Amino acid sequence: MRVCFQLQVRPDRIDEYRTRHTAVWPEMLRALAENGWHNYSLFLRPDGLLIGYVETPSLEDAVEGMARTDVNRRWQSEMAELFEELDGLPPDQAFLVLEEVFHLEDQLDRTTAPTDAPTQPRSDER
Repeated sequence: MRVCFQLQVRPDRIDEYRTRHTAVWPEMLRALAENGWHNYSLFLRPDGLLIGYVETPSLEDAVEGMARTDVNRRWQSEMAELFEELDGLPPDQAFLVLEEVFHLEDQLDRTTAPTDAPTQPRSDER
């Protein structure tokens, strides 16, 4: 499962957010990996828009697994003050999951798979 999500870092805390992510606690890194957070990346726009991407067997299980760890509770507590609009939730539960509308490999797989269905003619063939 590929998941993309967004949060908003407070504009006056962007530098601190960047600094904290240059050396994430080793215990936190291990907990993420052990709880199904794979190929996990964060992207930050200059105005604080944060986009995250993670591959996981189950987002629900990955979030719940992290919620059971002490290191995540400490990390989320420290990071919460850096974000806008969390509505009382920790950042890793307040993010907005974005809908995936295109994935290259999925479409390539469909175009190379044999099919019995007729294909639509190209517009220049009509």
